[in-house]
Amino acid sequence: MNIADFRDRIPEFGYQHKRAILIIFGAALSLSMVFFLASRGNSTDVITTPIPEISISAEVVNIYIDVAGKVKKPGVYQIPQGSRAIDAINAAGGAKTGVDLSDINLAHVLVDGEQIYVGYQVGRSAIGATGKININRATQSEFDTLPGIGPVLAARIITYRNKNGLFTTVEDLQKVSGIGGAKFNDIKDRLRI
Repeated sequence: MNIADFRDRIPEFGYQHKRAILIIFGAALSLSMVFFLASRGNSTDVITTPIPEISISAEVVNIYIDVAGKVKKPGVYQIPQGSRAIDAINAAGGAKTGVDLSDINLAHVLVDGEQIYVGYQVGRSAIGATGKININRATQSEFDTLPGIGPVLAARIITYRNKNGLFTTVEDLQKVSGIGGAKFNDIKDRLRI
């Protein structure tokens, strides 16, 4: 059979025959694609590389915090580094009933050796027997008694303390805008923690 004879026979196929041939051809093509894709998924030549185990043993570093004032169990507590003021208060059994915690920045991140005063009485003088002002308890009017500290700077100190938490050293007062080295040297002998 040559090509001319084959071409002459094609018109003899009717519409139904051509349709049947196309369906069979399509089914065979689909079936061969399924077998091809299925055989690719079962490859045994996969190279596996083991993932090394990473052992993270984070050593917990503890700090010591003195919790004083109106808490159920005042004292020095060992808590994890990075803890906040609220964590130290809770370690001391929490604040006593009715104590106002609004004067404490409960989200303040603590540093080793810091002291937290809980519920000190409003109006209680921050000026001790030595005449020094406790910078963590002083009111605006008490700060205003210091040389070179007016009402505006006194308010700025209170705002800084409320925002950042209690001062850990007297020198921390220099972090307040407006208190430079010279002004600090003039008042440092009248300050205490």
